[in-house]
Amino acid sequence: MFLAVAGLLTFTAFQSAKAQDEPQAAEQTLGTEDEAVAPAPEAAPVNPFEATGSDKPLHQQLKAKFIEGGAGFMALVLICLILGLAIAIERIITLNLAQTNTNKLLGQVEDALKAGNVEKAKDVCRNTRGPVASIFYQGLIRMDQGVENVEKAVTSYGSVQMAQLEKGLSWISLFIGIAPMLGFLGTVIGLIQAFDAIEVAGDISPNLVAGGMKVALITTVGGLVVAIILQLFYNYLISKIDTIVAQMEDASISFVDLLVANQK
Repeated sequence: MFLAVAGLLTFTAFQSAKAQDEPQAAEQTLGTEDEAVAPAPEAAPVNPFEATGSDKPLHQQLKAKFIEGGAGFMALVLICLILGLAIAIERIITLNLAQTNTNKLLGQVEDALKAGNVEKAKDVCRNTRGPVASIFYQGLIRMDQGVENVEKAVTSYGSVQMAQLEKGLSWISLFIGIAPMLGFLGTVIGLIQAFDAIEVAGDISPNLVAGGMKVALITTVGGLVVAIILQLFYNYLISKIDTIVAQMEDASISFVDLLVANQK
């Protein structure tokens, strides 16, 4: 596919250069044969930036490229971006709320247990947000069943909390994979359109190839940009979850040690 794209671009550039050289050679021949004839007035130079509309606002340029890339495929790519960002933002907010000052929480639970007030320790855990407090609460409920049952409860509920932290990441990973696939699909369709136009015309010209190639390149760029943006959010969320899980494991070990020390 990429070899076909490169071949089309090279041949198109060669045809454009050849077409530009032929008028220049004709003008030089006419000038040497009849110098008395006044040359025709030259057209005003065209600013390529004005031709592409770069003086327009950014949102209008993006809208124009969106339409040029094909509303069908570009809309699907945009939907992947919107849904992926929505899930990523929701996960970021949830993970930020899940972080807890574990040292402060352990200190409050330890003070309550040393005073023999288990219910106060439970109230502290209930009034504290985050998975660490929930794990501590599950352990305090089973405190009278022995340390082994507490360890099992803490381990099991820790796995449940870890699964809740990772909720939604599979969807972001799905959008990261789908977005460039849709872009490449638009690329293939653009190439097919270009070859169809060449077949109908029976000749290769820049105007025929440009339409299909534009669709191909714009959809590819759109899919890759969406995948890159979502990949950054995905990696950030993974690192955030790893940090919280490490805090959960460390706090769980300290909590079990605290219960063992208070039972002696």
